[in-house]
Amino acid sequence: MYEVVRLWWVVPSALALLGYGLSLAGLSRAQRAVWVTGRIVAVEVPAHFASKRPGIPVTVAFRDPATGREFTLPNAGKHGDSVEVAWVGREVAVRYPRGRPDRFRVVLHTVDDRHGRAGPNCAVILLLVGLATHATVLWGWPGALLGFGALVTAFAAVSPDIRAARARDALLASAVAVPARVVAVTRDVYTDGEGGEIVNHAPVVTFTTLDGTRVTVLSRDGIPEPGRSLGRELHYAPSDLTVYTPDLAFERRGNERAIGFIVILLLAGTAAMVTGVVLL
Repeated sequence: MYEVVRLWWVVPSALALLGYGLSLAGLSRAQRAVWVTGRIVAVEVPAHFASKRPGIPVTVAFRDPATGREFTLPNAGKHGDSVEVAWVGREVAVRYPRGRPDRFRVVLHTVDDRHGRAGPNCAVILLLVGLATHATVLWGWPGALLGFGALVTAFAAVSPDIRAARARDALLASAVAVPARVVAVTRDVYTDGEGGEIVNHAPVVTFTTLDGTRVTVLSRDGIPEPGRSLGRELHYAPSDLTVYTPDLAFERRGNERAIGFIVILLLAGTAAMVTGVVLL
């Protein structure tokens, strides 16, 4: 039995190798699907006190390259990624099985999805976590420090958070301020570990750009001081309408915290890894 347990790594390794093999051969489900560029043609405001999970209800139009037929279909979180920033004319990636455009999915993060690597990447993460746990079982605390220290260091090194924070800062450096207003508030109720209810609200905000584009935003993380901020103005990046903030100073502090957190993880992981090596 112990020998079987020692072979736990076979499953995630096999899944990762299979997934990467299919990706390289162009045979993954994502690569066999049809990928087209869709366009949002209608935007609705979520109902007041509805759940935020489906995102903003939109209607997406796209053309099937096999038949030349154009489809105009609704998406409210049931077809792929939920849309949280929407305006008429926004282009989004759409994928569907060949011959089944009715089964379309909106894909907002296309890199791993398009190449079919999301699944094998998850298998690799499971493998690395398992290796760190195995090192803990074999070598105790030194193994835990070495294994999980290496894991934290690797994740911090490849994290996109620093690049994303700097990119947002660069885009918001030329931000334009326009009036904004809350048009609805979503409501979700969660249960904590003791059976109590936690109520979460998220505002739905609209603003109009200087060129007349009406943008609807669902702020899942909330907006700091919405009563004060949204009564005045909202700042958006003219080159990317998905980048916005009601408070530039708050945004900069948040980006600085995100960068600092990754740096701390990198230093802590490296220190733990070195300590583990010394104690072994």
